[in-house]
Amino acid sequence: MMALGPDFPELREAVRRLCAGYPGTYWRALEKTDSYPTEFITALTKAGFLSALIPEQYGGSGLPLRAAAVILEEINASGCVASQGHAQMYIMGTLLRHGSEEQKQRYLPKIASGELRLQAFGVTEPTTGSDTTSLKTRATRVGDYYEVTGQKVWTSRALHSDLMLLIARTTPLAEVKKKTEGLSVFLVDIKANLGHGLEIRPIEAMINHGATEVFFDKLRVPAENLIGEEGKGFKYILDGMNAERILVGTEAVGDGRWCLDRAVRYAKERSVFGRTIGQNQGVQFPLARCHVDLKMADMMCRRAAALFDAGVDCGEDANIAKLVASEAAFKAADVAMQTLGGFSYATEYEVERKWRETRIYQIAPISTNMILSYIGQHVLGLERSF
Repeated sequence: MMALGPDFPELREAVRRLCAGYPGTYWRALEKTDSYPTEFITALTKAGFLSALIPEQYGGSGLPLRAAAVILEEINASGCVASQGHAQMYIMGTLLRHGSEEQKQRYLPKIASGELRLQAFGVTEPTTGSDTTSLKTRATRVGDYYEVTGQKVWTSRALHSDLMLLIARTTPLAEVKKKTEGLSVFLVDIKANLGHGLEIRPIEAMINHGATEVFFDKLRVPAENLIGEEGKGFKYILDGMNAERILVGTEAVGDGRWCLDRAVRYAKERSVFGRTIGQNQGVQFPLARCHVDLKMADMMCRRAAALFDAGVDCGEDANIAKLVASEAAFKAADVAMQTLGGFSYATEYEVERKWRETRIYQIAPISTNMILSYIGQHVLGLERSF
């Protein structure tokens, strides 16, 4: 029997107190100029929230994954946006588990203090999407450095990060026995290489996540920035995907909680035809269903985190947690839109912003159909569908 573990009430309260200083007006102002929440991320960093998973010997808190998930959940449940900081939590896993001691000593204390930001992950490409093993970006060893050529897309926050975790092919696909072989992971110094083989262009998008496309033209990456062994990068990336799904799933639950709370409060206050709209079953039942769905998603996220923290295989649970949380969050946002009616379109009510934010969970960092494919093949034992 797996215990779900602590729920970190003191940590939740600390996050809520910090987030109270960043109301909806702050986030709306950022959206108007498509700006990065520098002040918010700095505050999270100084409070130690973004270094929750970094071991204490490197300047972090050394907390379990569940604690990190709680931080992201409460950020979103408070009406703020966790996505600008969440990548740092799950990207660090590759460095923590597979980086050399020298790399950890060099980077982790500075990441923990905020001197360096590691919030960009170069993996998705225009022509391959989720088919990571077919990516085209190449890294060729030349003496004491690798020469990188290729392109990435939807690399969020690349213009606001000091470091990028990059996956590239070091052995051509035609020369490996398995497609998963021949991929390597690197830490790229963004600031030092901009204009020197590295170009970043912003992408205008529906949500303010700092989306970019990244171009590599014979970019020189020192060989010492290779994480782990050459050719084993896909395994390293997979190793962190369960943590990513659990964190993002719990983050989605936080968004869903905010949407449901806003809708319930409005339903209690809005009076039409001589009665509050919350008395009407047509309003009440969808809200009740959202509460049920979010509770189920929360329990699934907690179970997956408990398995992960216990070092037990949690692939099935992590994927299911992310799937059900993504759907529950967007349903809560959609029901909130319907409950507030026309007022939901007014930016001052924040609902339309959260509606846009929650829609992405069913697409990224992995789509619902990719999760269903995983369940079909690896859980149900059906034939591979692609």
